Amino acid sequence: MATGGNAIRGTRVGAGPMGEQDHGYHAERISISYWDALGNETVRYFAAGIPDEEIPDTIDSPHSGLPAGRDRENPPALAKTEPYKTHLAYVKERRTDEEAEALLDEALQKLRERRGEV
Repeated sequence: MATGGNAIRGTRVGAGPMGEQDHGYHAERISISYWDALGNETVRYFAAGIPDEEIPDTIDSPHSGLPAGRDRENPPALAKTEPYKTHLAYVKERRTDEEAEALLDEALQKLRERRGEV
C-alpha cells in the first residue's frame, strides 16, 4: 500500500475550525448600481460602514468598457472618437507658405535667444 504525507484521508490541507463568518462572507454590505451610456447595469458591493466619500461615483463598466455612473437617468456620455483622417484631409489643413515662414522665423529667434546670440 502506497501512502504519502501525513494527512488523514478526506481532509484538505489547511482546513480548520474557521467557518464562512470568520472569512467575512457574512459581513454587512450595501449594493450600489452603476449604469453606462448603453444602459448596462453593474452592481458593486461595499462594506456597510464605508463613508460615502470613499464610494466611487464612476467605474468602468465590465460589459462595455465605458464609464458608468450612479445616476441612471444621466449616465456618463460616450467617449468621442475622432474619425480617421485621410492624407488629403491633412494636406488641406496645412498652413500657407507665409505662415510657415513666420513660424520658422519665430522658432529660430527663440533658439538664438536661448544660446545668447541675437
